[in-house]
Amino acid sequence: MGTSRTRLVLVYYCSGHGYGHATRVSAFASHLLRLESPPTIHIVSSAPKHVFSDSVALGALYRNANIDPVIVQPLAYRVDRQKSVQVLEKFLEEKDRKVSEESQWLRSIRADCVLSDAAFLGCLAANEAGVPSILITNFSFDSVYSYLSTPFIDEPPVPQHSPDALHPPAKSEETEPDVPVPLEELAPLVAQIHAGYRCADLLLRLPGTIPLPSFALQPALPSQEWVDIGTRSFKPYVVDHLVQPPSSYELHPQIPFPPRYPPKPLAREVRSAPLLVRSTDPEVYTQEGRSRLLSSIGVPAHLHDPEQTKVLIVSFGGQVFHKPQSRSHSRTPSKATTPTGASSGAQPSPPDSANPASHLKPLADTQDLAVDPAQHAQALKDALKKASLNRPNPPVEPCPSETQTLPPNPASALPAHLTLDMNYPHVRPRGHSQIRVAGAPPVAVAASPRVTTQVQVPSLVTIPPTPRLDDDYTAPVPAWGGGPILPIVGTGSESESATEAEMGAGAEEAEGPRILPDASWIAVVCGVPKDWGREDGEELPENFFVAPRDVYMPDLTAVADVLLGKLGYGTVSECVDACTPFVYVPRPLFIEEHGLRLFLSHAGVGVELARAQYEQGEWADAVDAAWRAGREAKAAKRREGETGLRRKEGARMAREVVEWVGRWKAGVETAAGGEMGRVRSADGMGALC
Repeated sequence: MGTSRTRLVLVYYCSGHGYGHATRVSAFASHLLRLESPPTIHIVSSAPKHVFSDSVALGALYRNANIDPVIVQPLAYRVDRQKSVQVLEKFLEEKDRKVSEESQWLRSIRADCVLSDAAFLGCLAANEAGVPSILITNFSFDSVYSYLSTPFIDEPPVPQHSPDALHPPAKSEETEPDVPVPLEELAPLVAQIHAGYRCADLLLRLPGTIPLPSFALQPALPSQEWVDIGTRSFKPYVVDHLVQPPSSYELHPQIPFPPRYPPKPLAREVRSAPLLVRSTDPEVYTQEGRSRLLSSIGVPAHLHDPEQTKVLIVSFGGQVFHKPQSRSHSRTPSKATTPTGASSGAQPSPPDSANPASHLKPLADTQDLAVDPAQHAQALKDALKKASLNRPNPPVEPCPSETQTLPPNPASALPAHLTLDMNYPHVRPRGHSQIRVAGAPPVAVAASPRVTTQVQVPSLVTIPPTPRLDDDYTAPVPAWGGGPILPIVGTGSESESATEAEMGAGAEEAEGPRILPDASWIAVVCGVPKDWGREDGEELPENFFVAPRDVYMPDLTAVADVLLGKLGYGTVSECVDACTPFVYVPRPLFIEEHGLRLFLSHAGVGVELARAQYEQGEWADAVDAAWRAGREAKAAKRREGETGLRRKEGARMAREVVEWVGRWKAGVETAAGGEMGRVRSADGMGALC
């Protein structure tokens, strides 16, 4: 490479907003460190060190630093727009000082290149230090903050109950009303973030991407213009942009180094990158490995057979989980009341553990404003005491055959094989029991009352999902066939197909919403203390188990038949890699959601669970729909096992990044020697896929 040093020095700036950035940074740093001639890697982040355990164990150096602002979230799927802007303003007041300090440090360690996972400060500091920078991400925070001006109002559902409810609703904490931030107030702040990303020289665009406006000229900011808020999906022109090859984009011009440095030798580029995901232990796909993992959670041996027992993983990331007072698999319909309106969503911060030896803690120590525990409802002591989740000899209905005729879909519905079984019971109001679990949000009461419509028997309808990707989509082809996202939204209209017979005995027998589809399911709750749910000497129901806090999430995701959580890159990538269907609660104020929904529609199975249904404990239909849509692919993946595909893709990407840095250094040295003023890229790295 024309240098006396034998090892490159790379600095990896990682956003501290959630675990998703950290887990993929650690995954790619590990790929780099496994190269035959590994570079020296410094990881700089406000995320805790243990999240990077995989790469640190291979030799990565870690430094804790506050390098980016965070989005303030009083609840798991709500955003406090005003406080988020205040945090951003405070960070930007210190931006110049931070850039100066980081650039001096980069020069002191003789960094060869900066890698950044969505931390714009790293790109700014690299440019100031005369060091090239590579942005490795699926979104950027200029788009996230810009979207705080969207006119979409994220109002939480009002808890409902009817006269026949067995328990009154639990009292909930009142939340601040959701108010858009004026665009003229946001624009100058977003412009500073945007300018930082403009300094990056290469974009490696991960799957689940949204437009990155610091590289491509179009679609441009403000990002609220990209989304049709009526359908909660990207507008067609945005989807068209995302499915085009990055080589076709017209890019912003390159930001030059300060005059004291040689000119930049390579032109700006955008390239598609593979899925960055932590590796699964191959043993977990064997019966012995599966049993070993389930035994470590406390699941008895007779529940280890995947042909007999299905596993739901519940993992939200450190807030409140509703423990509804309901049956787990009662199948008779009942009277219900559902709130009207679209569903709302959750933040992108998957609660992934770093490796089997790590012990995860909440991000409160590094994101003191990201989650406000004072906003959470208090856990009720009698939550499990009143839950009726394991009736003796519960009825188990056989799965419908592949040729069974399903009810016709409405015009906007998805294919029949993905349609919910309309004979299953749906939303039923009841009192909310709340126990702190890994991130499931609490009931939230709107500050202002809203008009609701009461119905006897609700029907489930579909709303248009984010459009599916075209066949020429250039993202990596997954190891299993994708399927469309299936939204599940409560409606305020009465179901015309309901009959008195359906409401009669059913209303007599049913005691509330169903958590699990039938008695063949168990649930494993992640991210909570081992004694969760055992207040007053009560024991957890037999079909609920608590995973150890240090459980390795990629392995647990591989064992799962369905995962219920919030939509974030870490969870989505691990579900896609393991062919595990994903039920998610939407998070409408995070624009990254739309890119992840697109990716799920192409590469996996995603079922959207409306916030109201989630909070009322009516999970069973969504879980069952996801399982039915993805069971064949899941069975095929279990037969196939861990193939090592992701590790091969990551290793190739690592080699090509090192090659790109080598060509940059060679170009700089050539220019300094007067033989060549500028070396343009000859596409030597090739598409990363």
